Amino acid sequence: MASLARRRTTDLVVKAVSTGFAALSIVLLAWILWTLLSRGLPALGPHVFTRITAPPGAGGGLLNAIVGSLIQIVVALVIGTPIGLMCGTFLAENGRGTQIANVVRFVNDVLLSAPSILIGLFVYQLLVVPFGGFSGWAGSIALAILVIPVVVRTTEDMLNLVPIGLREAAFALGAPQWKVVTFVTWRAARAGLVTGILLALARAAGETAPLLFTSLGNNGWSINLGAPMASLPIAIYQYAASPFEDWVALAWAGALIITVGVLTLNVLSRLILAKMK
Repeated sequence: MASLARRRTTDLVVKAVSTGFAALSIVLLAWILWTLLSRGLPALGPHVFTRITAPPGAGGGLLNAIVGSLIQIVVALVIGTPIGLMCGTFLAENGRGTQIANVVRFVNDVLLSAPSILIGLFVYQLLVVPFGGFSGWAGSIALAILVIPVVVRTTEDMLNLVPIGLREAAFALGAPQWKVVTFVTWRAARAGLVTGILLALARAAGETAPLLFTSLGNNGWSINLGAPMASLPIAIYQYAASPFEDWVALAWAGALIITVGVLTLNVLSRLILAKMK
């Protein structure tokens, strides 16, 4: 009876501590969202989406930063997603137990935990210094390097969850391996694969440090990937520490735009996947 009472007491204590930390996490998240909404919403207006950045007091907006972020993120996803998807597929389908898979997995884990500023410095030495200037291409490649390890990890994990019986059934019907992968395993794991891409998108969308060393930023209008390009994270970084109230307000508006954008993508993807099932 004493041991039973001790186990019940331990169970209650663990449940209480877990519930308390969960409640604390929710409170902190709600606090952050409330601060973001209370300061970001008043700063939002048509000028934020229709005007480019301007000197203090001139009523500038974030149009060039929004467009620049979209361009660089799309290019990064186009570059990084296929590489990450193929690499994760290799690890899950062909590389099990091989030495090369262990090396690739180790390198991927290093990239996954590497500070983003190191990625920015690497691309700076690789593309900015040799070519003599900052550019949107350099920023996109830096973001692509951040996208790749996230997609690799989620792809491998999701494909490993697909039952082996599905693969065996497809092979028994005479399907070649490429058809088994594309029409069976990818299809079965599509929800997890899309989730991994969205996680990679969320990471790339909010990164500032790599872009400081690569695309640098641009206070004017530019959609030329061969030149310095504006982005929302850099605009937020520059304006948040500004002594001018209108620039600080734009920083809060930019932070709210990034948050709402990532949240909207997550909700839409889940709605689309729910209709596909």
